[in-house]
Amino acid sequence: MLEIAPLAVAGIDLATGTAAVNGMVSGLPVCIAPAAPLTRWSLRARDAGALSAAIGRALPDRIGVVIDGIARLGPDEWYALLPEGTVLPGGAGLPVSVVEVTARAVGFTVEGAGAVAALARGCPLDLAGFAPGRATRTVFETVEVQIWATAPETYHVEVWRSFAPWLWHSLAAGLALTAGLD
Repeated sequence: MLEIAPLAVAGIDLATGTAAVNGMVSGLPVCIAPAAPLTRWSLRARDAGALSAAIGRALPDRIGVVIDGIARLGPDEWYALLPEGTVLPGGAGLPVSVVEVTARAVGFTVEGAGAVAALARGCPLDLAGFAPGRATRTVFETVEVQIWATAPETYHVEVWRSFAPWLWHSLAAGLALTAGLD
């Protein structure tokens, strides 16, 4: 878990223990919470078959699809969100890149009937039809994020650690700003 300081301005402001933030957007409930600890992997290869063989796992064949915690983000790029402590083989001697990037990013869960509306406050994508099992790289205002649809009305938002305090406050402020309007 992580804690976002009230006036956090850098990734060094992250610590353990942030409480979930509950609110309303467009009259619908939303909860923003730190995601459970995960191990993150950046996976690259021109040949998906070689990468799949190297790590011993199936890979999605279409961009935007998630299979068993691995999302295809581009023609030669996959990103894995796996249970904490999961280790993948490195693919030594193969034309693949398997790099653990757990320290680089953190995740938030945005869930509830108003989750799409909360994310739409800063994301240009229409997430209304974004079904579970989908993931994409996009932006929230000016910050690069990944959004994973993990269940109906539940999204995992992955962000680089240095932008996490800003994103957390932006999402939470969106709930507070709309509280008086609902």
